[in-house]
Amino acid sequence: MEVRAKTKHVSISAQKLRLVCDKVRGLGADQAITVLTYMPQKGADIVGKTMASAVANAENNFDLNRDDLYVAQIFADEGPSLKRMKAGARGRYKPRVRRTSHLTIVLAEREED
Repeated sequence: MEVRAKTKHVSISAQKLRLVCDKVRGLGADQAITVLTYMPQKGADIVGKTMASAVANAENNFDLNRDDLYVAQIFADEGPSLKRMKAGARGRYKPRVRRTSHLTIVLAEREED
């Protein structure tokens, strides 16, 4: 059984979010939440909230045990970019790109032997 949780249009670049995702890939759900709690990155808060949502989905909607869940897949894709401008020296235009991303977490149940 797989449980998904998605967060879309997060105001952080996918590259920065992937650095956090790589740290928790393959960990147990509770262990991943603990690791994310103590990480200083901005993306750790976003991934932590989405992870908590995925665990809540598994418990409430599918009656899965929290202790058997692990992070099967976690990935961050690029979202739409907002093009903004900032005035530069001598009346010039300096473009700014505000990047966004979409985060997807898939939790699966560990199979007992």
